[in-house]
Amino acid sequence: MPFAFEVLQKDSLTAARLGKMTTPHGIVETPAFMPVGTQGTVKALRPDDLVRAGAQILLGNTYHLYLRPGHELIRRLGGLHAFMNWQGPILTDSGGFQVFSLGALRKIRPDGVLFQSHIDGSRHLLTPQKAVEIQEALGSDLQMCLDECTPYPATPAQTRKSLALTVQWAKLCLAAKTNSEQALFGIIQGGTYLDLRRQAVEEMVPIGFDGYALGGVSVGEPKEIMYAITEDITPLLPADKPRYLMGVGMPEDIVYGVSCGIDLFDCVIPTRSARHGLLFTNTQKIVIKNARWREDNHPIDDTCDCYTCKNYTRAYLRHLYVAGEILAMILNTIHNIRHYMRLMENIRAAIRENRFAAFKDDFVNRQQ
Repeated sequence: MPFAFEVLQKDSLTAARLGKMTTPHGIVETPAFMPVGTQGTVKALRPDDLVRAGAQILLGNTYHLYLRPGHELIRRLGGLHAFMNWQGPILTDSGGFQVFSLGALRKIRPDGVLFQSHIDGSRHLLTPQKAVEIQEALGSDLQMCLDECTPYPATPAQTRKSLALTVQWAKLCLAAKTNSEQALFGIIQGGTYLDLRRQAVEEMVPIGFDGYALGGVSVGEPKEIMYAITEDITPLLPADKPRYLMGVGMPEDIVYGVSCGIDLFDCVIPTRSARHGLLFTNTQKIVIKNARWREDNHPIDDTCDCYTCKNYTRAYLRHLYVAGEILAMILNTIHNIRHYMRLMENIRAAIRENRFAAFKDDFVNRQQ
């Protein structure tokens, strides 16, 4: 099943849109949120937990899977879908963000990034061609171009140089691509400078990718800057291609991104928060270790249909977390992922029924 994307419906008062993304491993209804499976697993959950939660597509981490267990091993064992027993679509990042985060352990060169493994100290050169080779070995449905994730803050000169490198690497990634069934997304960089972001669109779109991502956001910049970038740049991206806001985010960020025309999101927030005892509901965020929940006989969220909320109380979840039980991480993560999937389901329903603007206003009011 070749990759394809279709916009099915648009909201009349915002830029929100309902879409259908076809991949070799199934259809994704958009807008969609992708749980992050860093090392071939979404932490604390089995694949069937993710299916029950309503997850349509997962994100795999190229950098980590390249270093351990190795992309060639995964290829020999049937690809990432078979390796992790996930039958649905998978998007893999290029590894660029992880290399970016290594700081002193990496050196950016015109031909790629020379970095030192955080596992054993071994040295590796990640080139655009290598990034594509790794992702083709993994067999993901959607792969990302290697880019330089511009840090925050950065001067205009630094950002301009970084952008030029990202565009050059994108061309090399497309030239290296050999698997016609895998989609390849280009990444729009440009830091916090809207003129450079617009330049990135002008230079990247003519190259011709299957989708486009806004990268280099959620890297420390104030949220209002991230919102401004999303609102200004998203409408400039091709309307007939999926648009992906990388590394975002909190539920309110997702709702805002959808209102700007974004189709795909990913973030570690729901899973990482769950492991640290922060649980999401429609009206509040619950820190489950707090003493106020010690005798609370209610579920996390009365409106939630997840396994955790149907079977366990806040009091029990607090006990598990305070006691350091592994089950606390599992049950918390089941809830947070389902909360995010329900959010996306409600967003899609609102767009389908042409009431997304009212949905957004009500969501904001409830969050406040």
